[in-house]
Amino acid sequence: MKRIVMFGGGSGSREITMALCRERYDVTRVVPAWDSGGSSKALREALAVLAMGDIRQALMTMAHGEGRVGSVVRFFNARLSEASPRPDLLAEFDFYVSGAHPLLSTMEPGIRSAILNYLQAFRSRVNENFDFRRGSIGNFVLTGAYFAHGKDINTAIFVFRKLCAIDGNVWPSTVEDRAELWAHLRDGNIVRGQDRITALDVDGARVGIERVGLTCAGAESDASPSTQPVANPAVLEAIGTADVIVFGPGSFFTSTLAHLSVVGIAEAIAATPHDIPKIFIGNILECPETTGRTLAELVQAFEVAGGPRLLTHVLANKQLVPFERVVNGFRYLGEGFGESAKEQGPQVIAEDFEDPWHRGRHDAPMVVATLAHIVTARKDSGIAHQG
Repeated sequence: MKRIVMFGGGSGSREITMALCRERYDVTRVVPAWDSGGSSKALREALAVLAMGDIRQALMTMAHGEGRVGSVVRFFNARLSEASPRPDLLAEFDFYVSGAHPLLSTMEPGIRSAILNYLQAFRSRVNENFDFRRGSIGNFVLTGAYFAHGKDINTAIFVFRKLCAIDGNVWPSTVEDRAELWAHLRDGNIVRGQDRITALDVDGARVGIERVGLTCAGAESDASPSTQPVANPAVLEAIGTADVIVFGPGSFFTSTLAHLSVVGIAEAIAATPHDIPKIFIGNILECPETTGRTLAELVQAFEVAGGPRLLTHVLANKQLVPFERVVNGFRYLGEGFGESAKEQGPQVIAEDFEDPWHRGRHDAPMVVATLAHIVTARKDSGIAHQG
């Protein structure tokens, strides 16, 4: 089994993760710990914890890809109502905590007991003012496990995986609770918080992001290394034993590139053997973070953030027609590679990577087959060189 480490967010790499699991790769997903929107926002504001949403979503994706969708995964995928009055939402949540949910009766007693203990641990931490709207039961269980195990997120993830019978790994790139993302726009303005950066308005998107960084919330300076979150040891271990390292697809600046701002991540990747492929899967469409950019410009951002020669390969979606096309309001991301860039930079593999049935999304089996080809070719090249 080839060991693959993937850096990205919760949903951008979903189909590719499932395809890798089905091909029986040993997958480790590395996800952000700094999400500041949705259910994660409510948890972070109330309990000062790192973002649970991307972790839980990546675990559920892995469970799906591994064929583990039983009662536990279905229970963890449940969400509370969206617009009910607060007393009704609290009653709905207490229905899960009480053990009355029908799915719980189908679980083994030990598993059911552990889940209820974690839910009760979570319940004991929140007050009556907590925002339960659209709250994820899986997020609540993971947060309860986090507190039950002495605020050790790696242990909480380990027990969550065991409850779901998941083989693969999911780790946040840092275990720092206070990690906060900021973006420096090209006009000098600074936007703080992942939820605000991913939702840049039209004017902000046109100005564009110059760089992103991470700091520990409340720090006086963004620039001092002492204020920057440090790498999760589990991630450093995974990088050190990887057969291939992959970035994306997903929100480029906030879910992919930002990992290189975690102290120790870029250094660990640079320290891997030269024959370990480091592959960037380019997005097919632009988004508010990449309006007006080309894939070549995003590769340049990698070099600035992680150092030159960080990447060995780039997967670029090949444009088959000479017309500007738009899907759901977003244009297709252009390549922008000149001949000199192709000769001096990472190897660009340009193919029609778009899913024929879902415009703007990757054909996951084709991407996985390309990754396998790269790994095999690098291995064969190494053998030939040694001979």
